[in-house]
Amino acid sequence: MLRRTTATGLGIVMLAAGALVSAATTSYAAAPGTAGAAAQPGRGLFAKLTHAQATAKLRAAGINWSSSGGCSDRNNPRCTSFDQINSATVDGVITLKRATGCAINLTGGTETGHASGTYSHGNGYKVDFSLSSCLTSYITGTFTSIGGSKWKSGSGNVYYKEGDHWDVTYYNCGGCLAA
Repeated sequence: MLRRTTATGLGIVMLAAGALVSAATTSYAAAPGTAGAAAQPGRGLFAKLTHAQATAKLRAAGINWSSSGGCSDRNNPRCTSFDQINSATVDGVITLKRATGCAINLTGGTETGHASGTYSHGNGYKVDFSLSSCLTSYITGTFTSIGGSKWKSGSGNVYYKEGDHWDVTYYNCGGCLAA
């Protein structure tokens, strides 16, 4: 049975029966391999944002991003673009920032040049972060190691340390503290 709760207007969610319930949007999404209501593309947690919408949310939360090409063109692999990113992905980054207190610098979003697949950068589920000792300590000390340099958060999001950066898959907003 799914229940909806709120906590001090922050849009806190609760996990029930393996599904994520957002108090802010009343959208339901289940992580892969779990029972629960199906995601509704274009609505709620999986609404697609424009680059401007995503960067406005990130900027308001004090999150930085950089691009090796100094650009945001989704069709240029040297750019860092957030065009067509899932709202839940941006909210997941904000939730991580608030939980850790760490500085976060995003170096990859929805731009071309990443691997394809359902839960891919291009489909709005993944972002890349610069490495930092603060983030690495939090991720490796708080989340569950699932092998192969990967850690899984309690909400089911996966953090993969790929050499010089963190590649993160957001199946949900990680708690929706960012409402």
